[in-house]
Amino acid sequence: MLDERGNMVPMEPVKYIWMDGDLVAWEDATVHVLSHGLHYGTGVFEGMRAYETEAGPAVFRLTDHMDRLVRGAAAYQLPLPYGVEELTKAAREVIATNELGACYIRPIVFLGTGSMGLNPTGATTHVAIAAWRWGAYLGDEGLQNGIRVGVSSWRRIHQSMFIPDAKGTGGYINSVLARLEANAGGFDEALLLNMDGYIAEGSGENLFLIRDGIVRTPPTQAGALDGLTRQSVMQLLRDDGATVEEANLTRSDVYYADEAFFTGTAAEVTPIREVDHRTIGTGRPGPVTVRAQELFMSAATGKLEGYEHWIDVV
Repeated sequence: MLDERGNMVPMEPVKYIWMDGDLVAWEDATVHVLSHGLHYGTGVFEGMRAYETEAGPAVFRLTDHMDRLVRGAAAYQLPLPYGVEELTKAAREVIATNELGACYIRPIVFLGTGSMGLNPTGATTHVAIAAWRWGAYLGDEGLQNGIRVGVSSWRRIHQSMFIPDAKGTGGYINSVLARLEANAGGFDEALLLNMDGYIAEGSGENLFLIRDGIVRTPPTQAGALDGLTRQSVMQLLRDDGATVEEANLTRSDVYYADEAFFTGTAAEVTPIREVDHRTIGTGRPGPVTVRAQELFMSAATGKLEGYEHWIDVV
C-alpha cells in the first residue's frame, strides 16, 4: 500500500491469524526455516478484499477465490486438507475475531518440513489465512489520476514453464523482478510481455485497453491470470452495454489506446495515464475507466442491484 506521496506504508498487525485450523497470535504465526515452500516456492495463495456494506463487512467473491485456491493446489499437486466451505468459514472467522471492517485477506497453502530437495514427498502441508487493513495498493493518487507504467525487460512466465492461471508462490519471483525494475526506472508498475511479444499482464494485475469505444483485454492463453476482478469488470461493462473482447495485444496497441487500466484484488480498478513515457489518451482517466471504477465499487460494496451474490457478508 502506498501513501499520498507514493511511499510504502508499513503493514499494521492484527491480533490473530488462522493457521492449520486454529487462531494463533500474529507473532506466533511462524514457519520453520527449512520449510520446503521457503526454499522452492511450493505453495499457492489468493488475495481478496472485504468492503464495508450496509450489512457490515463483506468479502468480494469469497467462495470463488477459495475455489481457485483449491484448484491451484491441485494443479501444483499440493495436498490440501481443507475444502472450500471450511476455508470460507475460516476467512470469516479471521475477519470477525480481529474486528476488521474493510480489509485485505490472504490465504496461503505451502509445504513445510519433512522433505528437502526437489521431490517434496513427505513434506507437511500448512494452510494459513491472514487479514489486515490495506488501502489502495498503487496509492489513492493512482486510483484518482492514474499511474505511470513501464514495459518490463522480463517476460511473463510461460504456460510450458509454470501454470500462469494458478497463483503459485514460486512463480511470483517473475513479478518481483519486473516490479523492482519498473520502480527503479521511475514507474509505478510494470507491464510484462509473453515469450511471443504479446501483452500478458502487469506484475500483479490484468490489463484493459480502450480504443474507439471497444474494450480489450489479453486472453489467458497469453499468460494472463484469469483474475476474478478481471472477470467481474468484463461482465459489469458488458451488462452496461460496452463491447468487451479478449484479444492478443501488442505494445503498439497500448501506445495507441484511448484509455487503459489495471484490475486486481489489490489494485481494484487503477487507471493508467502513461506507458513508456507515452501519454495514454488525455493523460487522465477516461469515461470507460471511470465507469468501470464506479460499477466495480458499487458491486463490491453491495450497492449494485443484481450482483449481490458476489459478496459474502461477515
